[in-house]
Amino acid sequence: MNQELERQQQSHCSGCGVKLQIGNPELPGYLPEAAYNREPVICQRCFRIKNYNEMSSVSLDQDEFLRLLSGIGEKNALVVHIVDLFDFEGSLISGLQRFVGSNPVILAVNKCDLLPKVTNWNKLRNWVQQRAKEQGLKTAEIVLCSAKRGQGFDRLLDAVSSLRGRRDVYVVGATNVGKSTLINRLISDYSDLEQELTTSRYPGTTLDSVKIPLDDGHYIVDTPGIVYPWRYSELVERRDLDAVMPVKPLKPAVYQLNAGQTLFFGGMGRFDFIQGEHQSFTCFISGSLKIHRTKLERADELYRDHRGVMLAPPSLEDADKLPQWQRHEFRIGRGSRSDVFVSGLGWIKLNGAEGAVVAVHVPKGVKVLVRPSLI
Repeated sequence: MNQELERQQQSHCSGCGVKLQIGNPELPGYLPEAAYNREPVICQRCFRIKNYNEMSSVSLDQDEFLRLLSGIGEKNALVVHIVDLFDFEGSLISGLQRFVGSNPVILAVNKCDLLPKVTNWNKLRNWVQQRAKEQGLKTAEIVLCSAKRGQGFDRLLDAVSSLRGRRDVYVVGATNVGKSTLINRLISDYSDLEQELTTSRYPGTTLDSVKIPLDDGHYIVDTPGIVYPWRYSELVERRDLDAVMPVKPLKPAVYQLNAGQTLFFGGMGRFDFIQGEHQSFTCFISGSLKIHRTKLERADELYRDHRGVMLAPPSLEDADKLPQWQRHEFRIGRGSRSDVFVSGLGWIKLNGAEGAVVAVHVPKGVKVLVRPSLI
């Protein structure tokens, strides 16, 4: 192996940050010898994501994610925590406060472009603040934004500039919440670097911390996304990611239901209205999932006979790979404006004030909860 190749092996991929190696194609950071002089230098995995939208199955150990996070509290840093508004409770880092210590936190709420244009943004910001407070997270600033459309980005940059001082900026978040997209905007707008972080719709794209130098000797540090197993994006086959993760603004689907009726969301999940007065429910899910209404008494039979065909995605083959469905029952009190939230799949809003008993069926392990209505 020549000296140039030895030097290259010690460097890191500019796409995902992982240390490059030429020894084993099955491990993170593999760089074919023929590509070692490519500029910018990216590993084979990032090259395939960028050019062929192809994903290989490599990931870091969960302990490594926690180790990287735990070091932030020991530094003088500004922390930008990016969450996915569509999957707010599923993407918020649990216990982040104990990792960051006394360092200030900016909560960047991404994918706001998915909500209807008539959304009251002040009420939304108050909702986010309250939900973060309930999770024990102290925020110096909350910014509603869309990495995809560039909305709110100037405000995020202003917040970073005003709070950073002479600190490094650490960007943290769960997988696939838009961290790399936002940082690429930072690179293109405020740096003369040619590198670009690898972005894709696949979980866990950034494998190691990526340090981007700033003009004052400090850095923006992009940390790996934490893999949370309770999110749909971590469970479904990659070919079904587009079905559960919306890319276009949500079109709320309103259903007038009587007790004893069921809604299927493709073959991904099921919502039962068990008890209560006639009332309306609004479904906020990806437009790629078809909603099927049926009688509760026929729901089990319908799923058994039609999953993977009429009730799809997933296909029958992929459905067999998912955990068995688990039933979650909730009693919603009168006057309670509530959502039934399913991590990574969306939420169902109860529009009436009459109260209801409802149930959700989703693969075992998926986070399901009742929360105050987002909208």
